[in-house]
Amino acid sequence: MPVALALFTSDLRLHDNPVLRAAVRAGDRVVPLFVVDSGVAAAGFAAPNRSAFLAGCLADLDEGLRARGGRLVVRRGDVVEETCRVAAAADAVEVHVAGGVSGYAHRREERLRAALEAGGRRLRVHDAVVTVVAPGEVAPAGKDHFAVFTPYFRRWSAEPPRAVADPPRRVDVPEVDGLPVPSAADLGADGAAPGLPRGGEREGRRRLTAWLRNGVDRYAELHDDLAADATSRLSAYLHFGCLSPLEVVTRARGDSPGAEAFVRQLAWRDFHHQVLAARPRAAVADYRTRHDRWRRDAGEFDAWRAGHTGYPVVDAAMRQLAHEGWTHNRARMIVASFLAKTLHHDWREGARHFLRHLVDGDLANNQLNWQWMAGTGTDTRPNRVLNPVVQGRRFDPGGDYVRRWVPELAGVPGPAVHEPWKLPAAVRSVLRYPEPLVDLAEALARFRAARGLD
Repeated sequence: MPVALALFTSDLRLHDNPVLRAAVRAGDRVVPLFVVDSGVAAAGFAAPNRSAFLAGCLADLDEGLRARGGRLVVRRGDVVEETCRVAAAADAVEVHVAGGVSGYAHRREERLRAALEAGGRRLRVHDAVVTVVAPGEVAPAGKDHFAVFTPYFRRWSAEPPRAVADPPRRVDVPEVDGLPVPSAADLGADGAAPGLPRGGEREGRRRLTAWLRNGVDRYAELHDDLAADATSRLSAYLHFGCLSPLEVVTRARGDSPGAEAFVRQLAWRDFHHQVLAARPRAAVADYRTRHDRWRRDAGEFDAWRAGHTGYPVVDAAMRQLAHEGWTHNRARMIVASFLAKTLHHDWREGARHFLRHLVDGDLANNQLNWQWMAGTGTDTRPNRVLNPVVQGRRFDPGGDYVRRWVPELAGVPGPAVHEPWKLPAAVRSVLRYPEPLVDLAEALARFRAARGLD
């Protein structure tokens, strides 16, 4: 009886999973395998917040497989070595895996293919599993990727999607040794943020259904409203593959401006993945260098990451990040602009801090969004600077978002909360809130001079 192996990576789901579906079709029995990758921990990418979320994802995946007669086989160590050991023990003829976009994923795939072929086995890599459109599927003539979003979006929108795959009705698993499904503590999640969501496909699908029923139609109107908290909050479920991005787009597409705006954001996710797939070095190097001589000031950086800059909307976003392992996309843009342009600190410092905290810490989205805000990426206006006071007034006009996350300012009414330094001295003295870290006009002049704009 032929055996196939489905290697789960960033596709921790049963619904619309081409990897699992192909393995079920290829073998009478299937080994659903997840390897707790020692390489991820060695690279410093196994952050407590993501580890805690991952534990929930694996427990849910195992439960779903057991309901279909199977189970999740868990190993720990080097992914290539453990996959080959399990494939040999089960006498699997094929290993199926989702294609990745990072340099690490590419190297892992090459090693795995070589090791399996040496043992007489085949590796089957499936595209469009973690994205809607596979990286490289659409590209300008003579180039390997789109560097500008709008033309990419036109081609992306016209690309015929594959059919959404049903979950398997049954998964028969041969006798193969595995470890117990790890708990959050087993994965090193000590110190995880107190406000993390629950991981797993069931929770992701519940949230998606609720969002499509009650939230998406107002997305275009409210997605930048910081206090409204009117975004989908599905990013972590997409990052871990608890949700299929193709299924999300298929279910979300509709006639409302909100649905159109939401689908456009999912296209941005695919856009960043195709950039990183073509330029893996963009994870650590400028995509388009501006020859910046970044400033280094440990005190400024510490104030930024702790949410003590004296600019309320910046501080609110950084404190939300620490508490929830997540923050609003508009807030991410504001704090990234503040660090990379107002303070003129290296975008990589901010990107590393985000990856230490974000439960949706996707390498492509995180690094390339940081580069976009730093002006070293794909932004066609690389020298724009977001003024945090203007941003606060525009996207938190009543100050409710700031008051939610900066308790020192909870008693400051209305939009005055965005400029506490203008309050009477007697009021400021009891707030215990810091004065502004820098003068915005001086910082803007410094940035423009550094970029040779004056």
